[in-house]
Amino acid sequence: MESNGEERKKESRQSSILRLMEKNFYISVEEISDFFTVTTQTARRDILALEKAGRVRRLHGGAVLVGPLEETVYRRRRVDNAEQKQRIGELVADLVPDGASIFIDSGTTCEAIARALSSRNHLRVLTYSLRVATILNENTNFTLAVPGGFVRPIHGGIFQEETPEFIRNFKFDSAIISVSGIDNDGDLCDDDHAESVVATAAMAQSRHTLLAVDSSKFGKRAMVRLGSISDVDTLVTDTMPGGDIRRLLDENGVEIVC
Repeated sequence: MESNGEERKKESRQSSILRLMEKNFYISVEEISDFFTVTTQTARRDILALEKAGRVRRLHGGAVLVGPLEETVYRRRRVDNAEQKQRIGELVADLVPDGASIFIDSGTTCEAIARALSSRNHLRVLTYSLRVATILNENTNFTLAVPGGFVRPIHGGIFQEETPEFIRNFKFDSAIISVSGIDNDGDLCDDDHAESVVATAAMAQSRHTLLAVDSSKFGKRAMVRLGSISDVDTLVTDTMPGGDIRRLLDENGVEIVC
């Protein structure tokens, strides 16, 4: 039987695991073991306990969060790495010529990109993010298209079953996407299957795919595979990646802007 002190330590560790997952959605057994200096068996027991409490769902080698993104988490994401996201937005805006037709993904990085794009002229933009659309509508005279459907709470994504088909009616010079992580296998990972389907549809309709992520996303995994590094033409980030991700970028001829 565990002592009261051991039980409190376990509860504190599991609360900390959930806070880490709020940023990255997915956590591996190895990450728990390394971060908290516990055995992998203890990490697996923590995941099992959190699953029984309805907080996570186990996957092979780790776990993902259960349930929708909370407003406090989304607000924290907007604050986290805010300067880096602003810089990424400015770099992306420099790459978009006046008069271009573009798709813009949802998320806090894409909101920063939308603010930076106010320096451009006569863009034609499609986005399923109500937040991105509002930023552009208030600060530009762009031609702006959004799909119909229900607005998801917190992040303002607009979805219905026909949204990918709606996007397939358009052609884009560039699809500007952001993801929750790029794992060391070169897979682009996201938190939400519906969002990944929309982004994938936009990439298929684009001459050029631009991936915009800050360096905290390197080496991170999430539940849904959106695509791979080989699907990307340009990576815009705040810090030059290294290791396996840099090697895969170079092997696939991906331009890196930072």
